[in-house]
Amino acid sequence: MATAILLSGGVDSSVALLRLLEQGTPDLAAFYLKVWLEEDIGLPAPGSGECPWEEDLTFVREVCDRLDVPLRVVPLQRQYRERVVEYALAELRAGRTPSPDVLCNRHIKYQAFLDAIGGHALTVASGHYARRIATADGPLLATAADPVKDQTYFLSQLTREQLGRCRFPLGDLPKQEVRRIAAEHGLPTAERPDSQGICFLGDIPFDGFVRAHLGERPGPIREIGSGQVLGEHQGHWFYTLGQRKGLGLSGGPWFVVGKEVDTDTVWVTHGDHLPERSPDRFTIPAPHWIAGSPPRPSAEAGELRVKVRHGPTTYGCTIDERPEGSLEVHLDTPDPGLAPGQFAVFYQGDLCLGGGAMELAPTLARQSLPTGG
Repeated sequence: MATAILLSGGVDSSVALLRLLEQGTPDLAAFYLKVWLEEDIGLPAPGSGECPWEEDLTFVREVCDRLDVPLRVVPLQRQYRERVVEYALAELRAGRTPSPDVLCNRHIKYQAFLDAIGGHALTVASGHYARRIATADGPLLATAADPVKDQTYFLSQLTREQLGRCRFPLGDLPKQEVRRIAAEHGLPTAERPDSQGICFLGDIPFDGFVRAHLGERPGPIREIGSGQVLGEHQGHWFYTLGQRKGLGLSGGPWFVVGKEVDTDTVWVTHGDHLPERSPDRFTIPAPHWIAGSPPRPSAEAGELRVKVRHGPTTYGCTIDERPEGSLEVHLDTPDPGLAPGQFAVFYQGDLCLGGGAMELAPTLARQSLPTGG
């Protein structure tokens, strides 16, 4: 089976390619997926006269030339706009918090890409920090050796068929070792900073992308409980629940705890009251399980835990399956950043089980309304 390695221009995918070569992977070819939408928004990277994808592609070419691996650029802007960008913009308009990179993996890297190249027999390798475990019942997704860099959160919507095509050459390595390997082999990406943004934005600030597509729509910032107007925002889509920075309010700290799309109102609470405004439960209307079925309690499998955002932090939780297939999730610790649309991802031991987009339970939604004013 031929292997396609997806290169991004960063150190991770570069070392993934190197490891595949060292393992003697046959029929190996490199691909760069062009999803940048510069013709739509025309936002160059700060301090740069070129689009981020051009700089990324320059590094990709240098790595491929150095390692003598053929490279092909695959344009997927239309698919990315239709399947990821439009989803993100619709979620933002509705006052929700999208997770574009979660859908990018399922719909672009492991679907549109294969459709574009006709690669029905391809294995797709990437620089993701994750592991695939083969079992008699099919492949399972497991966390990486580096808990801080682990990226299973972003891979949690893959189907089992997609996971069966995946290779994750970095799953057993800490990030520090990846940097060391790149430097030892003189890869041009060895010292390149990690990307911190959404995959197609590169160094472009997310607010700049949102402003270019949705513009500004001012509205009041109100204190929950009193209803007092504390300031004005430029658009509810620039904020997510739990956010502290960027409010421009005095006498803080202030945190976003609710949004009313119909009135363009952003609700905040003072840090002194944040614990009582932090929810500990939510629902998932349409959970996706990589193995095809929800987890079952098992002492051998370990405690069920959940991530409500990318990062090493997990919460203990219980889930209640409803007859229609949705889940009610109860966390063992409240979290002020639970937001509609945000993905929750479940784990048992090292296994990533899947998850889905959150909805706040009705009782929590009512807490996001003022009690006066």
